[in-house]
Amino acid sequence: MHTRALTTSLLLLVACNGEKDDSATPFSNDHGPIAEGISGMLGDPMPTATEEQLATFARGHEVALRRFDRVDGLGPGFNVSFCVSCHEKPVVGGSAGLYRNFFLHGRELEDGTFFFGNSAGNSSGVVRMNYYGTSYDPRPAIPDTDNVFTQRNPIPFFGVGLIAELPDEEILEWEDPDDADGDGISGRANYDRGFVGRFGMKSQTVSIEGFIRGPLNNHAGITTDPLTDEQRANLPVDSSQGSAASLDRFLPGLRPDWSPFQDLHGLAQAAAPDGPLTDSDEVADPELSTDDLFDLVSFSMLLAAPEFEPLNETTTLGRDTFNAAGCDDCHRPRLDGPRGPIPAYSDFLLHDMGEDLTDGIVMGYASKTEFRTMPLWGLAAEGPYLHDGRAGTLDEAILWHGAEAEAARDYYAGLPQEQKDALVEFLLSLGGRAQATGGLLLPDQPVPDPEEYGGPYRELDATEMEAFVAGREVFDHEFTLTAGVGNPRYNGDSCRACHFDPVIGGSGPRDLNVMRHAILNEAGEYVVPYIGTVLHREIALQGVAIEPQAEVNVYESRNTPHLFGLGLIEAIPDATILAAEDPYDLDGDGISGKASWVDGGRLGRFGWKAQVPTIEEFVRDAVATELGMTMPLVDGLTFGRIHDNDEVADPEYDMGDAALLEGYLRLLAGPPRQPSVDAAAEAQGEALFESLGCARCHTPTIEGDLGPVPLYSDLLLHDILPDGSEGIEDASATVTEFRTAPLWGLSETAPYFHTGEADTISDAIELHDGEAAAIRDAWRVLTPEEQAALLAFLETL
Repeated sequence: MHTRALTTSLLLLVACNGEKDDSATPFSNDHGPIAEGISGMLGDPMPTATEEQLATFARGHEVALRRFDRVDGLGPGFNVSFCVSCHEKPVVGGSAGLYRNFFLHGRELEDGTFFFGNSAGNSSGVVRMNYYGTSYDPRPAIPDTDNVFTQRNPIPFFGVGLIAELPDEEILEWEDPDDADGDGISGRANYDRGFVGRFGMKSQTVSIEGFIRGPLNNHAGITTDPLTDEQRANLPVDSSQGSAASLDRFLPGLRPDWSPFQDLHGLAQAAAPDGPLTDSDEVADPELSTDDLFDLVSFSMLLAAPEFEPLNETTTLGRDTFNAAGCDDCHRPRLDGPRGPIPAYSDFLLHDMGEDLTDGIVMGYASKTEFRTMPLWGLAAEGPYLHDGRAGTLDEAILWHGAEAEAARDYYAGLPQEQKDALVEFLLSLGGRAQATGGLLLPDQPVPDPEEYGGPYRELDATEMEAFVAGREVFDHEFTLTAGVGNPRYNGDSCRACHFDPVIGGSGPRDLNVMRHAILNEAGEYVVPYIGTVLHREIALQGVAIEPQAEVNVYESRNTPHLFGLGLIEAIPDATILAAEDPYDLDGDGISGKASWVDGGRLGRFGWKAQVPTIEEFVRDAVATELGMTMPLVDGLTFGRIHDNDEVADPEYDMGDAALLEGYLRLLAGPPRQPSVDAAAEAQGEALFESLGCARCHTPTIEGDLGPVPLYSDLLLHDILPDGSEGIEDASATVTEFRTAPLWGLSETAPYFHTGEADTISDAIELHDGEAAAIRDAWRVLTPEEQAALLAFLETL
């Protein structure tokens, strides 16, 4: 165990083996060599990977990207529908912004005993935000007895295979639970089934397999069986410590006071699963095969460690300041693994971070204020920071440190700005800077060609292209809590957070559905809850759960529509839309489309209920409702929040950025038609689309001021749900009325229907009712070949 003490005098630096070196020259430590063949660009495999491992890596990458639908076993309770939803930044395997924070909850008794909470049948303590089934509301309730709530920001996977290889003894060497050396640092290990934990915010998990199986089930409701002994033997990293194959292996213990039968409400529940997992949906378990699980675990194990930048004058000063402050007491520059020195900049021990960062969660030996030392490699591309993402910058993260880190924090706080900046520069040099952006757009990412997904609808001159690129960056930019996100509730930290399928500007998966809610009173009247009709997913406050008002009894889930071609739709004259109105079905065809009128007597055309009239209002509504940010008042406009009660000065959203965003959306191309696969079938399908009556609402083309708009919608409200359906009134739309969903982009923007509950186009057709019931019934009597032809046509849109 190292014995260096922190003093206020000039500090001697620690050599790479961690022992005090009295002969060292102050500020000369370069933190030592790094094992060969472990580093690369973020998201790349380790350079030492064999040809066979690279093939497995590629297959695992595909599993990480796979979208799980209900037919695959998604749910019944879930937060996400694919792995990369939380591990996307800046590339597959990384972290995510605030909008992917999730909640843990539980109950603390008067004697301090802690129990994890149960959400939609899941007792791991993870709050599930969505549910498909009959025994829970769409937003599962949190038990009234729960009194502990906290948030977690996703953890990156870069270099985790190297962490898994670290011997327990190497981590335990730096333990000092009783601060025997008197340096104020008292790190201690956490344990998972008798082995030293190293993964998770509280080092509560020992194996990558467990670290993947647990979240797959907790967050996606996807069940798995454990890997077989043969599969574990073939993994690219020795995972024997995490297998816990038998009680005999860990009965001797790595701590004399450990017992496999103690602390069942803390240690046992926090541990990753060992046995087969099951759930209550209709899909056979396991829902992900062990072969796919093997590929996913292997992919994670093979991810390269972040590649460091060469030191320069500034980062050398920063490194020396890092040492002088005592940051390396916990963020150990090197640990010895079987491949050589591993530069994770962590000791993987638990440290007390102070009451300001307490989360109320007990996991194994980790108390409420104890957290694993966060690895620092790849830091430049992995913000926001700290366990709940509350810190938007590294400076903020450092200043949040307390308790054991108080001396280092105060040392940093007292430095001249030049040294503070140098220390931050050193941290940013620990990998990932070349791939870091304000969101998910990679540096210098090209703009797609005109009329392609994500490109402009026409050729742009140089000035227009510069504005388009700038607007796309604003759309992608992730805002932080200190920038004003949340009032205090919010759904996203950027526009792109919900609109990214198949490219930025598109739709969103069902796990990002916006939850609308209301109160249906005894008189049959709909009452708006005191927070409004949107029940958000996230909250900027600490230790608080997102819960509906007690009286709420109506929920409606809204899937994110794509934004392609918004400017073309805005340019359709009001008179053209109104000409197709038939609110009283005077022609007797059973179709009674009506216009949606919003405040100020304006015609609505955007949103599921056509409740928004213009792109300017669309931006203001999204900034206020989804981001929870304020904007200045503009005469004649309805949407937007002017003030909120956080500590960030209003207005929070820059109006110059708003103008760039509006310009970007006005130029964004409509979805391109897809290449023909079977021209004859598609022609037959298009004819059926007309003859069945689909085109009565899904008008193929509307003439606009910028030319014909092939959106397959009349932009009118239609009654398309069964009588008695529950939902939310909005602007002119009743509960069962919705704007005809534009079908352009259909093949690339699943899932379908306003709730996102339809996995396939045929599922969405089956959900039509009301005015569309006769057309749906006509679809049902088509021959299988005719149905296939109609679907083939729709897939080209």
